[in-house]
Amino acid sequence: MILAPCEELLTMLLPYLGEVAVDSVVLDGDLLRIAATTPVAVAVPCPDCGTPSRRRHSGYVRRLADGAIGGRQVCIELVIRRLFCDDSDCARVTFAEQVEGLTVRYGRRTPLLAHLLSAIAVVLAGRAGERLADRLPVPVSRTTLLALVMALPDPPAATPRVLGVDEFALGKGRNNYGTVLVDCETRAPVDLLPEREAATFAAWLTEHPGVEIICRDRGGTYADGARAGAPGAVQIADLWHIWHNLAEAVKRLVSRHNACLRDPAPDPGETPEILRPPAPKAGRLAARVEQHHRAVHDLLDQGLGIRAAARHLGLAVNTVRRYARADTWQELAAGRWQNLPSTLDPYKPYLHQRWREGHTVAVKLHAELRERGFTGSYSVVRDYLQPFRRTPNDTPPPRPPGVRKVTGWITRNPDRVSDEDRQKLKAILARCPELEAATGHVRSFAAMMAIRSADRLPEWIAAARADELHGLRAFADGLMADLDAVVLGLSTEWSSGCVEGRVTDIKLLKRQMAGRAGHPLLRKRVLLVAADRRQHRVTASAAS
Repeated sequence: MILAPCEELLTMLLPYLGEVAVDSVVLDGDLLRIAATTPVAVAVPCPDCGTPSRRRHSGYVRRLADGAIGGRQVCIELVIRRLFCDDSDCARVTFAEQVEGLTVRYGRRTPLLAHLLSAIAVVLAGRAGERLADRLPVPVSRTTLLALVMALPDPPAATPRVLGVDEFALGKGRNNYGTVLVDCETRAPVDLLPEREAATFAAWLTEHPGVEIICRDRGGTYADGARAGAPGAVQIADLWHIWHNLAEAVKRLVSRHNACLRDPAPDPGETPEILRPPAPKAGRLAARVEQHHRAVHDLLDQGLGIRAAARHLGLAVNTVRRYARADTWQELAAGRWQNLPSTLDPYKPYLHQRWREGHTVAVKLHAELRERGFTGSYSVVRDYLQPFRRTPNDTPPPRPPGVRKVTGWITRNPDRVSDEDRQKLKAILARCPELEAATGHVRSFAAMMAIRSADRLPEWIAAARADELHGLRAFADGLMADLDAVVLGLSTEWSSGCVEGRVTDIKLLKRQMAGRAGHPLLRKRVLLVAADRRQHRVTASAAS
């Protein structure tokens, strides 16, 4: 069916057709075909020398996809001319004319449609963008959408005065990390680096002079890169990372005193003997930890560095560093497999009651638990009851708190700890003077952070080093080595909190691209999405 062209309507719907002559509009099923030609009398400048030309060499038809109209796809079949260049000094002999707003070189879509698809790809990436484009309908593959994203120019970005830097994982389960740089004043990402090496960060700072303040974590990589690339910039250690380092030091200390977490055995002369099941054995996991701990320390004793030992053993650098910091392998294994939560925990009181009543057949007890909603296997019930078969009338002791839980009690605000947990912690500290001393140091450090009193930091470091508590002394030594950055972290309002938010955004963008988020594409989308959000906020603010 051929429809009579309406110049006014076409100009209203498709203003970029005003520069061409529309010959016909044909409705072919769900496809709207628009046939058009360029004006013969119009001179077109040469793209190289700019000399206008009307002298026709030949012509051909270009088929351009355009935005949908009335739920139908649109195809513009445009007859264009190939013209001679009349300038004898120009290296170009012929050239194809372009219509402003309608064609671009080698383009098979109108600029309007290309802009629409690029916007969809920036926000939704490939898979979701492909589904949305198919509904519009302007069908396109996800690979094409990602190619449109990569063809977009980077948004303009000035060198920030206050720069936040942190790492992010490029792939799950792989020892592959990149670096995100954020303007802490605007909270917008500035760049993504493919590595987290000091040299890469230093090179970026050298290429972008003008950074005055650098907010970073406690790792030495970014500190070294900042000193090399921007020696005049002030470095600030982030408070969250400082507290996280302290919590890790407390966790190692609690692991060393894991035996103090259990309630002491009662006096056999005063109360009946209570069966205490033996501590669970970690088996192959503990053996592997012991083997790796011995191998790491052997290589370090031979003079190898952390990274060299990691390459030699095929382990991650952070894993080797954790083994190197531990004096014994039990520090790493303690609390790792012991006192873990179990699906049987809600049903243990019922098991104890039935056991005291004389019901000791594990198969029947397992069946009774299944009727009450237990979803675990028979072996879970059997293994739990095995240690009690020698004295079936005794009540098993309560499970002692785990290392992570006790660490949380020590490092958490005391007002946010329940009365029951506070009593348990008080009993543990009464049995272990080292943990009691460490708790005092943690509380005083928390008070210092709350009021941003950096003047008290040297006194706290001296007190922690004087007690020679394992873990806390190493933490205090680390603070002393990075004292200037830590003092500024305690005395200024700048932090890398906004960087953590951008890392969360990066995780979302990676999941959207389902394994195709290599560094170039991920960097492009992170910068474009941030620019799009910024433009949206500006537009909304102007409209209001």
